[in-house]
Amino acid sequence: MALHFELVTPEKLVRSEDVHMVVVPGTEGDFGVLEGHAPVMSTIRDGAVQIYRTEGAQPENVEVRGGFAEVGENGLTVLAERIED
Repeated sequence: MALHFELVTPEKLVRSEDVHMVVVPGTEGDFGVLEGHAPVMSTIRDGAVQIYRTEGAQPENVEVRGGFAEVGENGLTVLAERIED
């Protein structure tokens, strides 16, 4: 089973892929999302979204600046105000 993950900015769709897990820098603290996670919506703080492509893999970090995260039946969508290159 895989989690469908999308990372979006106002300018473009940055990522759309199936991954093992994503750790999101929520304003109330970091939270991990796996396939089957309960629906939730959260604001995010400036920080790194950690993307784990497979179980046990090292994370790939993408720096985001503000935005929202939504977990629903279609997976996780991070709507970032912007990302750092």
